Amino acid sequence: MTMSNSPVSRRLNSINPTLFSAYCIIAAFGTYFCMYAFRKPFTAATYEGITWLGIGFKTILISSQVAGYTISKFIGIRVVSELPTRYCAISILALIGIAEAALLMFAITPAPWSFIWLFVNGLPLGMVFGLVLRFLEGREVTEALSAGLCASFIVSSGFVKSVGSSLIVDYGVSPVWMPFLTGLIFIIPLLICVWMLSQIPPPSEADQKSRSKRTTMDSSQRKAFFRRHKFGIICLLIIYVFLTIVRSLRDDFAVEIWQELGVHDTPDVFAKSEFWVMLGVILVMGMTIVIRNNRTAFLSSMGLLGVGFVIMILSVAGQLMGWLSPMAFMVLLGLGMYIPYVAYHTTVFERMFAAFKETGTIGYLMYLADAVGYLGYVGVMVFRYTTGSQINFLGLLVGISISVAVLSTVVTIVLGLYYAKAIPREKGIST
Repeated sequence: MTMSNSPVSRRLNSINPTLFSAYCIIAAFGTYFCMYAFRKPFTAATYEGITWLGIGFKTILISSQVAGYTISKFIGIRVVSELPTRYCAISILALIGIAEAALLMFAITPAPWSFIWLFVNGLPLGMVFGLVLRFLEGREVTEALSAGLCASFIVSSGFVKSVGSSLIVDYGVSPVWMPFLTGLIFIIPLLICVWMLSQIPPPSEADQKSRSKRTTMDSSQRKAFFRRHKFGIICLLIIYVFLTIVRSLRDDFAVEIWQELGVHDTPDVFAKSEFWVMLGVILVMGMTIVIRNNRTAFLSSMGLLGVGFVIMILSVAGQLMGWLSPMAFMVLLGLGMYIPYVAYHTTVFERMFAAFKETGTIGYLMYLADAVGYLGYVGVMVFRYTTGSQINFLGLLVGISISVAVLSTVVTIVLGLYYAKAIPREKGIST
């Protein structure tokens, strides 16, 4: 489905860089936005009154999908690193098609056994982000393009939950059929956006000179890369695990957290909060594109991680002191969490490759990070839900957020000092 020699692709090679960037952002944003319609809508329902083995059904569903999604990330370390770009677009459609079929089976399979299909649903979807990112990396404007892509997973989760909630509240759709029907709504936009994505030409010679050449990476190349950067990668993975835990908890149990904050029966609250988070994050992350020096940009990204953790600490303090409204708390916490989380996707790994003049694909590092990140989240979920106690999601979110922010700040300081010495200085390139 990739058509690098098509008329549209040739035209994209010659148009104004601003228009090219806008085209890529629309294609990537739209593709991943639509993917969320096949992944997150089921979390808009509470599935009250259904339990299995003493565990709430929604907890079982989320754990099942996260398990499949986590396995998908481990599979993606190889698939995303080795799959040629020309097969990425058709693979995206195939993976999402499998996920939608699983949602249909979820609707027609009696509870609690329907949880199996949420596992099947998560299994293919974990690889979609990396396949989309393959079209964007290694360019002079990669940060801007990736920021546009990341805007999709910030705002889309809240949007599709609002759509799903509206189907239940306004149209009387059953909670078990709601996820499948939500996916159907987004099929045509998905097809259009993936086609647009398939027309994007590969990075130019100027892009490769500014950053580094991006290619597939086989097993031996991945192992060699890890050995060369072992200390930094391990520290970066530790922070990413922490961020994934907070992000997933805030996202998967958004309905319960909003209810515990005193906000009920307002389907649009999910989309509103994430819209403001998206604007703040994109404004901050988009500025990194003006830094041409890869060493400076990478070290600056370490500073962005720290800024995000400080915002998280302030948001939790404001909530505990009663200074913030529910909306202000969720927006500020989301902003503090997503600034470092999105920095990984837009700047940290991209500029790491460029600063060290490494050849390969950042998809390898992204999937290595996602794999261990979601594995950490699964571990927290299993530990928390085997305690047998009544869960207070707001209290759990607040406690984990402050712990993550403090520990991550320490690791970030260590990383900043380490990379300030380890990264070679670039000659002839200003900041």
